Amino acid sequence: MEYTVQKLGKLAGVSTRTLRYYDELGILKPSRINSSGYRIYGQTEVDRLQQILFYRELGMNLESIKDIVTAPSFDAAKALIEHREKLLDKREQLDLLIENVEKTIALTEGRITMSDKEKFEGFKQKLIEDNEKKYGKEIREKYGDKVVNKSNNKLQNMTQEEYDAVTKLGDEVIKTLYAAFQTGDPSSDLAQKAADLHRQWLNFYWDGYNKEAHVGVTQMYVDDERFKAYYDEKQLGSAEFLRDAVLIYAGMKA
Repeated sequence: MEYTVQKLGKLAGVSTRTLRYYDELGILKPSRINSSGYRIYGQTEVDRLQQILFYRELGMNLESIKDIVTAPSFDAAKALIEHREKLLDKREQLDLLIENVEKTIALTEGRITMSDKEKFEGFKQKLIEDNEKKYGKEIREKYGDKVVNKSNNKLQNMTQEEYDAVTKLGDEVIKTLYAAFQTGDPSSDLAQKAADLHRQWLNFYWDGYNKEAHVGVTQMYVDDERFKAYYDEKQLGSAEFLRDAVLIYAGMKA
């Protein structure tokens, strides 16, 4: 069956402007243009639009989706299986949040008691899911599933006091790093304080401290543009400065 841009938009629940924008991006082109100048979409385009909307629902940006669905190696059947797994994970996360809300309602009505840990379980699970979505592939390739899973479990089992402490410590790392950056010297006392604070922050997630792993993490901040953008947001070069400070802190650079 074939569809005009208006009919496909109505079928999929998206605007005709969106479909035209997808055409301009090269992510979803019509199968042909008819004699009247209308975009015409066939079954192949319908299936691709479904894939695009699945990826959008999972929070991916259009450039990343385009790279995936236009790649010669793209496997639609395999992608559907992956979509299902990710949506099931998302449903599990939503179920946790719904359960959390329901318990909190019962708590306010005096029907149950609820520990502080229970109040934040759903939110910590969401943080884990978000981190997996953004960085999971690279982190698991670098450190392995066992290490990452242990780190996630530590986060999930944190008390609210521990979670507040690690959040506050993370802010202090950034604040100290930016102040140390102004000295221009990664061996300065302030820079070494930033490196030590960063070690303390990592230890909330790690089972034990390892100098090589500490340096490896900060090297990843430099190599991976997403991490680099985070650390360099206010001061360009901060990611490299932290890496150099940690190298000195770990005794791997004079």
